Formats: sequence, C-alpha cells, structure tokens
Amino acid sequence: MKHKAVFLDRDGVINRPIIRDGKPFPPMRVEEFEILPGVAEACAKLKAAGFLLVVATNQPDVGRGTLARETVEAIHAKMCAALPLDHIEVCYDGGAAHGQPSKFRKPAPGMLLRAARELTIDLRASWMVGDRWRDIDCGAAAGCRTVFIDLDHAEELRANPDFIVRDLTAAADVILGASAA
Repeated sequence: MKHKAVFLDRDGVINRPIIRDGKPFPPMRVEEFEILPGVAEACAKLKAAGFLLVVATNQPDVGRGTLARETVEAIHAKMCAALPLDHIEVCYDGGAAHGQPSKFRKPAPGMLLRAARELTIDLRASWMVGDRWRDIDCGAAAGCRTVFIDLDHAEELRANPDFIVRDLTAAADVILGASAA
C-alpha cells in the first residue's frame, strides 16, 4: 500500500529563519532553532489525517564548511523530539559538484524521490510545503501538489504553486480541505 505524505521544508516552514538582506537563512546554533507557532498543531492534524510527515531540507552551509553537520543533526534531534515527523531528508551539497547540479539539492526532486522509494509514498497523492521557489519547483518536479508559504522574501517564484498561504497552519487546512474533497 502506498502512503500519502506532506513534505515540509525546514527553515521558514517549521522554524523561524534568520533573515539577512531580505533572504532567509538557517539557524547556525541549536539555541537559535525556534519552532514557529502553530507548527506542532498543524503537524498533529496532518498525522491524524493519515499523512506521513517528511522534512526535505537543503543545508548547503555544511557542504561549504561554514556549519558543522553535527549542529544540523542536533537541530534535527530537537525538531524530532517536538514534532511527529516520520523521516528527514537532508542535502548537504554546497552547490554544483564537478560542474553538475546535485540531483538531491532542491529544486531537484531527488530527496522526495528517495523518500518515496524508501517509505512507499504515492507522490501524486502528496504535497510539498515550502517558503522558497526551490521548494515549489522541487515538489512540482516530483509530481506533488504544492503549497507556498509567502513570507515576503526578496525572491521571486519560478513555478506557480497550487496554493499560497501565510503559515503551516493555513497550509494544513488547505491540504486537509483538498484531500477531503
């Protein structure tokens, strides 16, 4: 039996990003990791409706050597202790390797495709929720429906999301409403 899932970007969707020059950045220390209001409740509602919850996050600072992998893993341990997550996919690539773009770094759909294989996920019955153009392009490329959380970042979308909302609470309501229809 195939499962339905909600793929969640991390920074800006689950936790408060660090904003510099109008763009979001990940926390650099565990102490900076702060789950946004309503996220735990939204995740609980999605889980209760039968969705697997899979975080799919680019963490290129590890590949660039400016953030320790252990810090990211400690942040993920804190996140998993607070939220009913089923799986975490992380791409540590710092950019194009050997002139070739990574098949796992969003906007490429590799993390979603790998999770779908490992967890037996039906991508057509699944959703990608994110706050950057890379998330929306990734979800669309994987065959998922997409929900864009508009945080007024200083960057443009490239693909049109299926829905635009202001936070994960609203995204969960959209997903649950669309799935019930």
